[in-house]
Amino acid sequence: MKPGLLLGVFLFASIPFVAADAVPKDDVLTAARKLADRTNYSWKTVVVVPESAQFKPGPTDGKTEKGGFTLVSMSFGDRMTEMAIKGDKTCITDPDGEWQSSADLEKAEGPARFMAWIAKNFKNPVDEASELAKSAKELKKDGEVYSADLTDEGAKGQFRFGSAKDAKGSVKFWVKEGQLAKYEFKVQGKVEFGGNEMDVDRTTTVEIKAVDATTIKVPEAAKKKLT
Repeated sequence: MKPGLLLGVFLFASIPFVAADAVPKDDVLTAARKLADRTNYSWKTVVVVPESAQFKPGPTDGKTEKGGFTLVSMSFGDRMTEMAIKGDKTCITDPDGEWQSSADLEKAEGPARFMAWIAKNFKNPVDEASELAKSAKELKKDGEVYSADLTDEGAKGQFRFGSAKDAKGSVKFWVKEGQLAKYEFKVQGKVEFGGNEMDVDRTTTVEIKAVDATTIKVPEAAKKKLT
């Protein structure tokens, strides 16, 4: 066989493998964009960690509207924290329950500064799901579910603080009628923070709900911080 013909056969044979990897990933990214285009939606995030874990985050409830406000309620033990976002501005309640801009809290110490860190690292479901899809090795479709392992860098990227090592992870997306409905990602590894090394093993599930049926009522004190 001539060299040119042999090269052509090889390239042709490679096309289905490239397409098989690209199409599922494009499906998920398109499903996330479709959700972003809706008027509003709500979501609930649940994080599951081992009983031995020192830090056990409670559920997070969020609401967002296209081109408007995003309001998030997070629980840490018996403490509830709220966060409001509009455009590139974010405010969050401090340990005393008062609304503060994230920029002001970054200058604080202790728990208040931790709140600023949370605000800085927040990602809404569309952005987070898109990031995870781009970090997937090779998404495979089974009905409405797309699943894959995360790349090493993708897994490390889910460790929002400290220095991560031995990171690994996986992700699943549920797409209904072409729109993102739910996603779940698992990460494991070790993280070094403040001179201490901690094991990390968590599963995060985000479920979308009340699409085009969500009402957002942002407290006036928060609105003043966002104007």
